[in-house]
Amino acid sequence: MTIREELLKDFSKAQMIQLSSEIGPNQEAFDELIELFLSKDEHISKRAAWLVSHCFDKHPWLVEKHLEAIILNLRDNVNDPVKRNSVRILQFMPLPEALMGVAAETCFRFLNSGKEAIAIKANSMTILFNIVKIYPELKEELKLSIEDQMPFGSAGFKSRGAKILKALENL
Repeated sequence: MTIREELLKDFSKAQMIQLSSEIGPNQEAFDELIELFLSKDEHISKRAAWLVSHCFDKHPWLVEKHLEAIILNLRDNVNDPVKRNSVRILQFMPLPEALMGVAAETCFRFLNSGKEAIAIKANSMTILFNIVKIYPELKEELKLSIEDQMPFGSAGFKSRGAKILKALENL
């Protein structure tokens, strides 16, 4: 049975754990999963998002060859699970310098949006902070974006924002 067929079944945490174990460190199987994750089929991409994130936790190197596709995919109007799991992964990965502009633009859009989920905004802040370490000229823009959002943010957003603002001062 293919990963796609498995994802179309009743999808549970137990099934996700089983599938991630079956994929394991197999790059070819993970590549197949990434195709589903980047799919325009919203039902499949949502289910694949959870599995990609779980596989990433166990075998982060599997995602390296897909960084460009994941970053470029975020420019499209993708569903929240794909956005959330993409930025969750990207905050832990060193981004290729050639893609930092696109990543920064996308993350600033997420961070400054009034519609994005807190997890998407918080992880975007972390990605932007990682980019600012390489491109310090973005420091003020990130600082202003965080400060602008703080009064309206959840406790989690405010906590992450305060930590990043403090770290920005120390750069």
